[in-house]
Amino acid sequence: MNGPKACVIGWPVRQSRSPLIHRYWLRLYGVEGSYELAEVEPHAFEAFVRDFAARGLVGGNVTVPHKEAAFALLDAAEPAAAELKAANTLWLEDGALRGTNTDGFGFLANLDAAAPGWEGRRRLAVVLGAGGASRAVVAALAGRGFARVAVVNRTASRAFEVARLAGRAGEPYGPDDLPELLAETGLLVNATSLGMTGKPPLEIDLAPLSRSAVVTDLVYAPLETDLLAAARARGNAVVDGLGMLLHQAAPGFERWFGVRPEVTPELRSNLIDNLLGR
Repeated sequence: MNGPKACVIGWPVRQSRSPLIHRYWLRLYGVEGSYELAEVEPHAFEAFVRDFAARGLVGGNVTVPHKEAAFALLDAAEPAAAELKAANTLWLEDGALRGTNTDGFGFLANLDAAAPGWEGRRRLAVVLGAGGASRAVVAALAGRGFARVAVVNRTASRAFEVARLAGRAGEPYGPDDLPELLAETGLLVNATSLGMTGKPPLEIDLAPLSRSAVVTDLVYAPLETDLLAAARARGNAVVDGLGMLLHQAAPGFERWFGVRPEVTPELRSNLIDNLLGR
């Protein structure tokens, strides 16, 4: 196939829905190009990226466990990647490897699209978890102007490390602090893998949470997690994690293929069908 070629790099990577997203956009916009899976073990990651040009690649997405390794290889990092020290989108420009991190962008764009006005008074956002996804979310919320961004995690040192990404707004907490925090929360974010298909459930009592709060879960398999179902049942606005996956893909597609794509209901429907095996 002619045209630019991009890929998603991970280990493992067969579960990635990125090819479904980018191939949909290639067809929709009539762009000549291709997007493939690249299953690359950690020890082979650097050599694979260094060979982008020789492989005919103009760039690619990076997923677990390579995002920090990708950042270390960059000739130039955009601010989002530099802040998180992790890159999920790479491209070649004048022979140099450039990169950014679109996770925070995807997170905010998903909320903006699905729950307009979700920021409320931007007082307190509570983020559950202190992994890679949490880092992007915390930095994004601080950038959106939240006065307080609370990171709740079992390991205090990790909660502290991630909370620092929000500057003065960042506050680290342990699980025992959650009930008191929920009483003041305007946005609740699950940035853990708990509740994902095949993972343990997320056990949380939403009773203290105001019904005006927005609840979002980065997990998208299942599409409606137990957290979202419980929040919806008590009247909270809820936002699932699928939109974040879709929106974070758009900047990379534009870099590689020269078209800024839209996240459409049809694309979302296609992904839901794929997730449900239809």
